[in-house]
Amino acid sequence: MDSKHLLKSEPTPKLTDIPPLGMDADSLHFDFRRYYNHTLGRDRYCRTPHYLYDSLALTLRDRLMERWKNTRFAHDESNCKRAHYLSLEFLMGRALGNAVLNLGLEEELTRALSDLGLEMEELAECEHDAGLGNGGLGRLAACFLDSCATLQLPVIGYGLRYRYGMFRQVLKNGEQVEEPDHWLRQGNPWEIERPEYTQRVKFGGRSEVKRGRDGSLGARWVDTHDVVAVPFDTPIPGFKNGTVNTLRLWSAMATEEFDLGEFNAGLYPEAVGAKNEAEKITMVLYPNDASESGKELRLRQQYFLASASLQDILQRWVNVEGINLEGFADKNCFQLNDTHPTIAVAELMRLLLDDQALTWDEAWEITTRTMAYTNHTLLPEALEKWPVRLFRQLLPRLLDIIYEINARFLGEVARKWPGDVDRLRRMSIIEEGPEPMVRMAYLAIIGSFSVNGVAELHSRLLREGLFKDFYELWPEKFNNKTNGVTPRRWLAYCNPQLRDLISETIGTGWISELSQLSRLSMHAEDPKFRRRWLEVKEQNKKHLARVVKSQCDIEFDPAALFDIQVKRIHEYKRQLLNVLHVIHLYDRLKRGDLADWTDRCVLIGGKAAPGYFMAKRIIKLINNVARVVNEDPEVDGRLKLAFFPNFRVSAMEFICPAADLSEQISTAGKEASGTGNMKFMMNGAITIGTLDGANIEIREEVGDENFFLFGLSAEEVEQTRSNYDPEAIIAGDEDLGRVMQLLKSGHFNQFAPGIFDPILRTLTSRNDPWLTLADFRSYIEAQKQAAAVFQDRDAWAKMSILNTACSGKFSTDRTMQQYSREIWGIDPVPAFPVE
Repeated sequence: MDSKHLLKSEPTPKLTDIPPLGMDADSLHFDFRRYYNHTLGRDRYCRTPHYLYDSLALTLRDRLMERWKNTRFAHDESNCKRAHYLSLEFLMGRALGNAVLNLGLEEELTRALSDLGLEMEELAECEHDAGLGNGGLGRLAACFLDSCATLQLPVIGYGLRYRYGMFRQVLKNGEQVEEPDHWLRQGNPWEIERPEYTQRVKFGGRSEVKRGRDGSLGARWVDTHDVVAVPFDTPIPGFKNGTVNTLRLWSAMATEEFDLGEFNAGLYPEAVGAKNEAEKITMVLYPNDASESGKELRLRQQYFLASASLQDILQRWVNVEGINLEGFADKNCFQLNDTHPTIAVAELMRLLLDDQALTWDEAWEITTRTMAYTNHTLLPEALEKWPVRLFRQLLPRLLDIIYEINARFLGEVARKWPGDVDRLRRMSIIEEGPEPMVRMAYLAIIGSFSVNGVAELHSRLLREGLFKDFYELWPEKFNNKTNGVTPRRWLAYCNPQLRDLISETIGTGWISELSQLSRLSMHAEDPKFRRRWLEVKEQNKKHLARVVKSQCDIEFDPAALFDIQVKRIHEYKRQLLNVLHVIHLYDRLKRGDLADWTDRCVLIGGKAAPGYFMAKRIIKLINNVARVVNEDPEVDGRLKLAFFPNFRVSAMEFICPAADLSEQISTAGKEASGTGNMKFMMNGAITIGTLDGANIEIREEVGDENFFLFGLSAEEVEQTRSNYDPEAIIAGDEDLGRVMQLLKSGHFNQFAPGIFDPILRTLTSRNDPWLTLADFRSYIEAQKQAAAVFQDRDAWAKMSILNTACSGKFSTDRTMQQYSREIWGIDPVPAFPVE
């Protein structure tokens, strides 16, 4: 029986015709106990809560499995077009609570666990965050998958199963120290290993020209060192709709466990060398690429993801449709999440040319009809470039293909702009110089039919700046898809009290159609509703205060203004500006300036890349300022500052419901979009921010009067650079002068002189790319305005309600509908019901 017939044949009734699992409390209770006692082999003497968590996860996974298979059957039967989301990051967080919510099992599961004397919240704490991402990029990918499942879109995510996720951040004497995040140390009950779909990925070797039977010349990749890619699948449930999509993560293994001959000869390290070298590929998320070996490993990771994923998709096509690839582009689309997976353009060409024996034109037609590229950064240094010599060493056949793509592309440019040598140099995939480089973003643009930014400003700046030459050549390729977040995790799950208040007021439809939140605006004038709204916020603030006390040993007063900035630590995100404001408030208290004072608790959190010196120095400054402020008796609790350690998805789930003020203060023109700003807005926090990224669209939705705006616009930032004089700004601003004097005097580092000099040099440099001091005065005035409004609890409640009411645009459901209609061309496919 051929594979095509096998895939379409009917399942064996004796194996598959079993009754569906119950969704009631008794059925959940029974399965939970069965897993605990029989599958895991535990009894009443076991005191380890992790086994209770595993039992619950397996109980829920069984119910997901039924829907997972039925979703796959529905996709196969409909012969639908599918989208494949390739991303090096998927910051999934914890799966338990999300599964319970999306399966609609909250009430029944609460009853089942209550009968056993257990609470779901306690069991959920046993789950390790799946920290397979660095920040907003990976969390966005996770939100996208949730929305695709909720919208019943046939989309599969492809990523890497890093054994060690984003490092665990600990603080020692106020400094960041990185520790391994071995999130798999107790296993992962949510994933299913799929060895039957294992792929083989090539590295090294050489290209060899060959002549086909018809006399045509071709090439093949020989003498390679191969690595095995083993897939692990994770279910992604939609919200109460029976759909469960797939996230497939690849794990790297050696082709052979070890060389038995070397082992028997006593050469033990050499015997397992190949195994260790292979497994390094998926060992750690974001190896430090400051070293040559780090760069090589990062390129290996990117190619490993692209090759394994594309081989998987092509193999499925051939198994079902045969070797005829004529309809492949009509049924498949690949979304490249930022520049990391863009080697997929060249890899798809290799697979089509070398393995499927297509002509160049046939392969290029398929590639450019299926590849779509999302750009997530305006920082030129973040657009990845790899040395040509590294490509030649690791991926020689891919380098051949890239040179051919580039030659044909430059011919097109030359025909459009004859004699424009500068333009040819600017647009070439190969950047010439002492060390020739491959520009991966250019490869993505040339090989894709769609190029999108992730906020209106970001997309405009791409067209007018970074990718202007390409936009002038192919304006039809460029479009915008403003980011969003999933309202299931970021409101319905993480803020259950607010969810219940909203649902009681306007119904539950908003959970899957967030635009319905607009109906809350009519209740913003209702004093009773405002009071209940503030009561929910107070409960969330009390919870956060308890966690801050536990994690930071700092007392937060829930009656104070909770001023929060949690995100990756980077100079362009300007945590430094936030600290300068805290120092300003501290200075006011020390001088007895209490006029119109508002008590404030400032929380900052986030991780700095291990090799990012300045970001780590900023963390140290935050902690030193916090120690001085919190221990000063004259401050008397009116101002608190805490740095939250090891910020992660599960921490954001209780931080954003408690926020009063959301700090979105990046230098205008530097933040592509931001998604934390959306999570805070959705939970009723009010934004203080610049006209950057999605802040602009948030302000448009909620209105100027419900947003605290400050700072230079992106255009003003560029105009200011040529005559920026921070010393003159300091001299002309008495408040800033006092802040800088406190820093320069060593007031916050009396026992470690000079440690903040690099920060001071950056702040006072005319070449500071972040223009931090240029926005200081405007920021201070916006903060004064926020503090004054906060004192009017009724006015603040109204602003908070309206922020939530106006957040409907920022659901990834809207984003995914736009991707599916305007880029992917795919339609919803309802899952088969569980019967």
